[in-house]
Amino acid sequence: MEWASCVELASCQFPPYFRAGRMPTLLLFIPRLTQHPRFPIPDSLFPVPYSLPQLGARSQMTLNQQHAIITGGSSGIGKATAKLLAQKGANLTLIARDAAKLEQAKVEIEGMRSQSGFKGTTHPQAKILTISADVSQQIQVEAGIEQAIDQIGPADLLITSAGIAYPGYFQELPIEVFEQTMAVNYFGSLYAIKAVLPSMVEQHKGHIVLLSSGAGLIGIYGYTPYSPTKFALRGLAESLRGELKPQGIHVSIVYPPDTDTPQLEAENKTKPLETKMITGSAEMWSATAVADQIVRGIEKKQFGIMPGFEMSLLGRFHSLLAPGLNWYFDRIVAGTRQ
Repeated sequence: MEWASCVELASCQFPPYFRAGRMPTLLLFIPRLTQHPRFPIPDSLFPVPYSLPQLGARSQMTLNQQHAIITGGSSGIGKATAKLLAQKGANLTLIARDAAKLEQAKVEIEGMRSQSGFKGTTHPQAKILTISADVSQQIQVEAGIEQAIDQIGPADLLITSAGIAYPGYFQELPIEVFEQTMAVNYFGSLYAIKAVLPSMVEQHKGHIVLLSSGAGLIGIYGYTPYSPTKFALRGLAESLRGELKPQGIHVSIVYPPDTDTPQLEAENKTKPLETKMITGSAEMWSATAVADQIVRGIEKKQFGIMPGFEMSLLGRFHSLLAPGLNWYFDRIVAGTRQ
């Protein structure tokens, strides 16, 4: 790969941090999300390194006949992950608020299972249970997970994918938006973990997967209700990892990029223009593609699951990249307001 010449670098108006002899190292790791169509930066400044090796690989987890509980399993990444787990023979419990969407998800999964020769794996004997519950309500979460364990058996896998986002300008958003976002995204995950953990401890095995976001690694303009909840999940996962490891329980934290889901469609209705310009520079993923990375990460018992090149870099080097990304985001905001 080619580096830009010293003349090219010197002619660019980068902030002082980038001109203090750190430019080559930083350039190596800046993701291509900075290649924004309205504010282009020369490709020569951002050589793409070879793919990074996965760290901390362990023996693979077998998913056949394992009981997976998925909050937010009626749509988006949660439903896509449920479908992939179904292919591998997992017993499923899907928890979400909308009973109609849950039933539709169940029909889709059962229909998929009935297709002979689907990817060579069908598991018609596997169970699927749907439970309508609001994850922001602790009593409902506890009752739902208790029902799931009673009907299917102890939980082997918990995936907390239920979440909401309501972007907007901080000064214009009512405090209720912040409270509800924290209640669903953070406490909804916490309640589920608390409810499922005793059965995992008793078995001395299990796997807990929390869905954070790229906005849980670096704060994004317009996401003041959302980003803090995803940072909180990151802190929870990092704290739980060491505490639960001696008990045979693995923890994973997922940082999905922008994903084509109903949630993203809802977010776009209230996104400030500046936020649209910033997030529009990142690659859009399908829910199935993200789910595939999640399932692979679960099987490998990875702690950090970061789909794609951009999230891999941000997940590993976010502190190093933050000054440059914030400078670039500020540039987008200033350009948008002109």
